[in-house]
Formats: sequence, structure tokens, C-alpha cells
Amino acid sequence: MTAARNRELLALVPVAVLLTAGFAGVFAQENAQLGNLSLIYGAYFLAICIATHIFLRIRLPNADPYLFPLMATLTAFGFVMIYRIDETLARDQANWFVLGLILFALTVYFLRDYEVLERYRYTIAIGGLLVLLAPRLPGIGQQVNGAYLGVKIGPLAFQPAEFTKLAIVVFLASYLREHREVLIVGARRVLGVTLPPLKHFGPMLVVWGASMFMLVFIRDLGSSLMFFAAFLALLYVATGRFSFVVIGMLMFFLGAWFFAATVPHVHDRGEIWLHPYNEPQGNGYQILQSIFAQADGGLFGKGFGQSLLIIPGSHPPAQLLPAAETDTIYSLIVNELGLFGACGVILVYLLITARGFKVALLASDGFSKLLATGLTAVFAIQAFVIIGGVTRVIPLTGVTLPFISYGGSSIVANFVLLALLLLISDRARREAAEPAGRMAALGSPA
Repeated sequence: MTAARNRELLALVPVAVLLTAGFAGVFAQENAQLGNLSLIYGAYFLAICIATHIFLRIRLPNADPYLFPLMATLTAFGFVMIYRIDETLARDQANWFVLGLILFALTVYFLRDYEVLERYRYTIAIGGLLVLLAPRLPGIGQQVNGAYLGVKIGPLAFQPAEFTKLAIVVFLASYLREHREVLIVGARRVLGVTLPPLKHFGPMLVVWGASMFMLVFIRDLGSSLMFFAAFLALLYVATGRFSFVVIGMLMFFLGAWFFAATVPHVHDRGEIWLHPYNEPQGNGYQILQSIFAQADGGLFGKGFGQSLLIIPGSHPPAQLLPAAETDTIYSLIVNELGLFGACGVILVYLLITARGFKVALLASDGFSKLLATGLTAVFAIQAFVIIGGVTRVIPLTGVTLPFISYGGSSIVANFVLLALLLLISDRARREAAEPAGRMAALGSPA
């Protein structure tokens, strides 16, 4: 698989060029002159990526050659946008990037036999759920925009939902692999709709209950939607019954509607989404400014560094585009690079999703197939949730845009997700290549 790794190496070069050009554009706008700093940043980034490539060439020679360059593209894009907002945040993000790659390498090194995760599925699931509840604990929990998302212990702060998503996917992939046949064989048709057997309907109810619990208790609509949608994707792949997905969607929407009508903070989130003009200087300010920023960008954008983020003359400084480095970074991208630039970012997410699902198709065993599907689905859904939020397709939530938004928890967790996908890909492509190699050997003349 030397050719595949060579393609990966070649793909990293234009990524470094993109980062260098992005920094050059920012520096030109800020200083009206260009130095060699953008070249230095580009060289550092390329060196780190090449070191990771060499590690993959040694440890996972058969892994998908495009996943790492595609995710490096998003990371480079994020560096430029965050640096354009705040240099200090960009340096912090660079540190998290390095830490993420270290955990990526450790995951690849110690989890070569990733099926060991199946044996500890309940421990992983319980641990993930307990960590998810940590933001509600007094003293360490942090509330962000009304949602309990963060944990702060001394100098360490992180968002547990980013790591819980991996734990939930591992558990669901293992559970559904074991019980998929029971769900299919015991299903019955009622009024033309295929229903799972009641005694095995429990997992759907448990995941639905957990999603509603997150919506009400943790006030995190984004993670609630992300987890439940990933579960439905896994359920469909495991059973092949679309009716199960329809039932799950109805359960989620009915639950969300009920709590939106009875729980004040859920109701308020829905009102901000549907009627932001009712409070243009209050709760609706962020989403309205997000929409205005995207409209102002047009097709081609205003250029790097051209967006106005702080209202001139305001004391203390008032944000014209709130949370530009996290929640509304996609709006900033549209404003400065236009609709075409934003479509390019979305295209990268779609390519990663396509490659991830291809890994799932190549996998030969049930657990690998479901794990790759779940990891890819949760990644794609997370991107949809934040992009859909700032474009008012769905209510705005507190999840991050993977690899682009500022946030250490997000970038570290997503590099672990990438490591798991590459581990699955390496095994699947190696097993697919072995029969072909044997056939070629048998067919060759003595």
C-alpha cells in the first residue's frame, strides 16, 4: 500500500500551501506588508503533518489515504480563521492540535486491536454518561449560553459531550452487533409498519430518554440531537429497517415538542429560533447578526480580515458577531470568503463523510462496520447541527464546528475519532487486499 501512503503525503502539500496563503492574506490585511512569518507557520504545520504521516506509514500502511489530509485541511482553515480573530486563541488552538495528534498516535499504538472495546462496552458507556453529567456538579460545572456544557477543574477546562459521543458510539455499535438479528427476526408488521419486538424496544427508549434528559437537564439541544441521530443511523445499518428510523424520529420530535411546550428554557430556545426579531437586541441578537454576516458576504466574500467583529467606539468593546471563534465561525467564513468559500468547507465535510462510510462498507465484521458508521455519522451530524444552527435551519446550539471552531475538547476528541476510523480502515483494506493478492499469486505462471 505504498501508493496509498504516497497519495496521502502528496495531499498534505497543498494543505500546507493553503495555510500559508491564508496567513499571508491575514498578515497583508493587518500590516499592509508580507514577511516570512506565514512561510514559517506553513513549514511548521507541514512538518507536523509529515511526522504524523510517517507514523501512519509505519503503523497503518493500509489505512485510507485521504481522511487525514482532509481533516488537516479543516484544521488549517480553522487556524487561519481563529488567528484572524485572536492571536492568543490561535496559539492555544495550536497547542491543542499537537495534543490531539499525540492522543491520536497513542490511540493508534495501543488500540491496534480495537475490538477490545467491545468487552468493556458497558464500562465505557457508564463512564461516558457520568462525565456528561459533570457540568451540573456544583463547583466544577460551567454554564455556557444557558446550557451546562463545560467542566473546569483548576486550570483544566473541557466539554464532556465531545468525549461522550465516542463512548456512546462504541457502546451502540457493540450492542447492536450482538442484538441485530433479534431486532429483525422478532419484528412484526402493524398497519404496514415494521415494529421491533417490545422486549427489545428498550434500547430505543433508553437512548430516547437520554436525549430528552440532555435536552431538559443539561439544556444541550445540539448534543441531544447529535447522539440520537447517530443512534438512528446505526439502527438502520444494523437492521436495514427504515421504519425503525421513522419511529425514532417521531419519538424525538414528539419529545422535543412536549418539552418545548412545558419547560421554559426549551421553549425560549425555540422562540429565539422561530422569532428572533422579537428581541433583536436581546436573545435574538446572536442569530440575527449571524444571518446578517452571511448575507453581507455575498458570493465571493469581503476578504480575509475584512469583517467587522467589534462595534467601533463601544466601551467596553461590544461584539458585532458574538462568539465568532466558536458558535458563529461558519458565519464569519461566509462573510469573508463568500458562499463559494463556505461551500468549499462543506464539500470537505462531505468528502470526509463519504470516505468514512466507504470504510464502513469495506469492513468485514459487524462491529467494525457499525463503529465506522457511528463515528462518521456523529461527525457529519455535528457539522450539520452547527451549520444548520447559524443558518436557522434548526435552533442554534453550543456544539463546535469540527476541527475549525476554537476548542481543545473538540479537536482532541475528533483526532481520537480519526484514529479509530483509520484503525478500522487499515484492517478492512488489508483484508480486502489479501484475497486479491492470493488470486494473483495463483494465477501467475510458475
